Amino acid sequence: MSQLPYLTTKKTGPAEAGKTAGPQRMIGLRETIALIVGVVVGAGIFKAPSVVAGMTGTPASMFGAWALGGLMSLIGALCYAELATAYSHAGGEYHFLRRAFGPSVSFLYGWARFSVIATGSIALLAFVFGDYMSQLLPLPGLAQQHASAMYAALSIVLLSWLNLRGLKAGTFAQTWLTAAEVCGLLLIVAAALFLGDSEPAALPAAASAQPPSFGLAMVFVLLTYGGWNEAAYISAEIKNFRRDMVKALVLSILVITLLYLLVIWACWRGLGMAGMAASDAIAADLLAAAFGPVGSSLVSLLVAISALTSINATMIVGARTSYALGRDWHALRRLSLWDETRGTPANAMQVQCLVALLLVLAGAWTGSGFRAMVEFTAPVFWTFFLLSGLSLFVLRLREPGTERPFKVPLFPLLPALFCVTCGYMLWASLSYVYSQSLGSLNAAWVGVAVLALGLIILACMRLRSRHAFTQTEATKGEQS
Repeated sequence: MSQLPYLTTKKTGPAEAGKTAGPQRMIGLRETIALIVGVVVGAGIFKAPSVVAGMTGTPASMFGAWALGGLMSLIGALCYAELATAYSHAGGEYHFLRRAFGPSVSFLYGWARFSVIATGSIALLAFVFGDYMSQLLPLPGLAQQHASAMYAALSIVLLSWLNLRGLKAGTFAQTWLTAAEVCGLLLIVAAALFLGDSEPAALPAAASAQPPSFGLAMVFVLLTYGGWNEAAYISAEIKNFRRDMVKALVLSILVITLLYLLVIWACWRGLGMAGMAASDAIAADLLAAAFGPVGSSLVSLLVAISALTSINATMIVGARTSYALGRDWHALRRLSLWDETRGTPANAMQVQCLVALLLVLAGAWTGSGFRAMVEFTAPVFWTFFLLSGLSLFVLRLREPGTERPFKVPLFPLLPALFCVTCGYMLWASLSYVYSQSLGSLNAAWVGVAVLALGLIILACMRLRSRHAFTQTEATKGEQS
């Protein structure tokens, strides 16, 4: 009886007319790498280096933190490679959690991802794009805040339209956007080389020096590496997923780690440790020292491209969770419509666009209120990330006969290390939000509210399904 509200094999929408409707294997290795790199390398790399420099204090500790972040991401990627190759599904983590912990846990994750995590990330990145585009190309007659919102909404609409045209169009754009983003990061490295052996650029001293804290620095490092797990959502669409999923995850993490280390080296060479720690716009300061005033424009363009790259990648993977929810839950079945010709979850993509636009509208109206809400749900995200890591242990015990084309080396050591890292990040994020507030409300309650609303929706769907089941049984009894 507990399984009444969700579906197991029934397909809805076009799937009812054609049993093959659904994700098709259309994504190659290059497109997969471009998507992973694009969703990870976002605006964080332009802010985190200064924070990490201030918290580590020495070059050795700073470079060690960024290298360790790459290593921990690689360990997590290996865990996800086993899950994604053994349980290939458009739902990604949602599907892993459902198999390991049941439909209620997976629904709460899907709800949190749909309501805040994915759509909120799209809206936040859109505002980042809008902020920098409004500086590069101001809109006449509009204040910068309103111009930023206009650019943000326009980016969401255009990229949603592009992805609704088809998976090929979305991944094609992703490949070129990621290439432009990587070239931009290499421009930062070139700026450091251009400066040569000159003295680091002089910057004002930091307003308030923080005592070195390697552990807290790792929180920012790992947040900057975040996003590689999104590859799980396209596991059902990668052409040679048994082979290319592992390759894509490993190669992407290696490329990202190398890029980050090069950028950190460039900033250290051009600004020095003190200059990095004191900088509020580390890339702008470095490019300005190397190329003069034109450097600020280059940075604005680079950040705008990075934001577009991450928005597009998040749209592609984010809609897959909503599609999986629609497949499993009868009340949400409209989300499961899959455009087989274009290879995209059409309804889920449209709803995702609408919710992101509503968040942009809320952000323009209330300032940073919705941004705080997204940040304060970080504990929710890390809770489910930890559960995804634990699902590897649960599924190995519960389903030992499942074919696993790839197995995590050094099991159970590496998965345990990944889970410990997630647990630490959960504790760190809880410690952060405990000291923050949203108006007069303690910020920790925002994440609780998101999950509570999900529980209410879950209870309503179960009640509705049980009522429909009772009516069906009564009808059968009358007919007999």
